Amino acid sequence: MPEELISPRVGEYLDSLVPPRPRELQAMEAYAREHDFPIIGPAAGYFCYQIARMIGARRIFELGSGYGYSTAWFARAVKEQGSGEVHHVVWDEELSRRARRHLDALGVGDVVRYQVGEAVEALRQTPGPFDLIFNDIDKQGYPASLEAIKERLRPGGVLITDNLLWHGRIFDEGDESPATAGVREFTRRITSDPGWIVSIVPIRDGVLVAYRR
Repeated sequence: MPEELISPRVGEYLDSLVPPRPRELQAMEAYAREHDFPIIGPAAGYFCYQIARMIGARRIFELGSGYGYSTAWFARAVKEQGSGEVHHVVWDEELSRRARRHLDALGVGDVVRYQVGEAVEALRQTPGPFDLIFNDIDKQGYPASLEAIKERLRPGGVLITDNLLWHGRIFDEGDESPATAGVREFTRRITSDPGWIVSIVPIRDGVLVAYRR
């Protein structure tokens, strides 16, 4: 069974430190709560925004974008940098349409490029390099995504990957499900590859930050 590795008290405290957010972004958070839709949440979203600003990211690719919550944080960073693009990629046409509505309402839709399809293949088909890649696809697909990510991420670029603690499932020796196995194998591959400098930050469900040497 999944467990909450970060206590609700700590999670609420970290979220409370995030500066006030636009009403539209708060509405996206409320929708996630009401419909049990997984989003990275305020603290992790702000963390992603901070990293994008720190490295001056102007080209960002999201592998798995939902209805645009993480996209909003990245697009805000790109706009504040002056110009650039964020690639929003989902399988579902309705999620793509919902994302357009939210991101246009937030005033960042002009820097977003929308694609509907399989995310890793979309990355392979999109010319690089990218300054930052965000990975939040189905977990069983994590290991196979790494090669395409390395091909498209510039040296000195940053990979951010969500759910590396996987609600505690990675600690359950009896859990050999494809998703859990995918998270374990991805973690093993990237942390043992000398081409990356890697940390897992225990925000929400574990956010991996990797610098490409």
